[in-house]
Amino acid sequence: MMRLKLGMIGGGQGAFIGAVHRIAARMDDQYELVCGAFSSDPAKSKASGLLLNLPENRVYNSYQELIEKEKQLPENERVQVISIVTPNHLHFAPAKEALENGFHVILDKPATFSLQEAKDLQKVIEQTGNFFCLTHTYTGYPMVKEARQFALSGKLGKIRKVYVEYPQGWLSKFEEGGNNKQASWRTDPTKSGMAGAMGDIGTHVFNLCEYVSNLSVTKLCADVNIVVEGRQLDDDGAVLLKFNNGASGVLMATQVAAGEENNVKIRVYGENGGIEWQQFDANSLLVKLLDKPVEVYRTGGSYTSSFAQKNTRTPAGHPEGYLEAFANLYKNFAFTIQAHLAGKTPEPEWLDFPGIEEGIRGMAFIENVIASGKSSEKWTDFKI
Repeated sequence: MMRLKLGMIGGGQGAFIGAVHRIAARMDDQYELVCGAFSSDPAKSKASGLLLNLPENRVYNSYQELIEKEKQLPENERVQVISIVTPNHLHFAPAKEALENGFHVILDKPATFSLQEAKDLQKVIEQTGNFFCLTHTYTGYPMVKEARQFALSGKLGKIRKVYVEYPQGWLSKFEEGGNNKQASWRTDPTKSGMAGAMGDIGTHVFNLCEYVSNLSVTKLCADVNIVVEGRQLDDDGAVLLKFNNGASGVLMATQVAAGEENNVKIRVYGENGGIEWQQFDANSLLVKLLDKPVEVYRTGGSYTSSFAQKNTRTPAGHPEGYLEAFANLYKNFAFTIQAHLAGKTPEPEWLDFPGIEEGIRGMAFIENVIASGKSSEKWTDFKI
């Protein structure tokens, strides 16, 4: 299958996530980066494009210019997929314009600045018929996909409990007061939205718990905190959850757990046993059934599901991590588009990437959690 022509909005010099997206896109050789508008600063955009060996005429001063000029190129030259890796307040407008002009979109999470924008974006996707992927990275891990298959198989029995956590320590100090670009925009309500930690990492673990359990949150009770003096947005919180099958859960997301890195962790328990996965040992899934000793399922094992195997690149014992998980989203999205272009039906494993539905629920999570944190009620309905 021909490589898809990829463009990027944002992700220029000094941006962390832009480089991650480009590595993910290159890993399986399904994309070719052909253009970009890498910064709102034209000079910085040009310099970034030069470092990426792009021709000068395919490096643009704005996302509007990128979309307009690429649309005018012959079909065999113009960009096909646009990856948007800007701060949250600059997600909706470029995504909407790209979709309306015939381009498929890969968007960094959370989907938009507000829930209403996410709903509006869903309408655009439905109207245009173009494909959309939201990069909730952790669902790309082979053993996370294996965990979901365990829950779906019924081997655990009816799901009763879900525990999910994301501890970080990088904002334990007032980092936004200096030259930390990431801290500056992620703690700024005009750029990040109404939530800090709950929007930045809380949405990741919320998505993870619904993905693995195959359940939907229906009620929640949140404790949301600003720990570091002078900070404008939450940097710590915990949420009690109720799911649509009657199960309960606990979600923790904090950026002030000094000394912690990014050890995302999930545990799911049913009537017959539980499963446990954490990013620090991403190649392992612990399976704890009532009538058996604890089993360790490993990435690359021939006994794993097709969803795990088709998202594994190396033989068992060769670790795959964050970049490979990110790349799985790009790969599955590419295979889906390529199948569509060839008039074929995508395989179920290829369609296993987050989309606008997850984006809407993620934005609803943010708004419901912040509202619950301010409310005196113990439980509030999960409203969309």
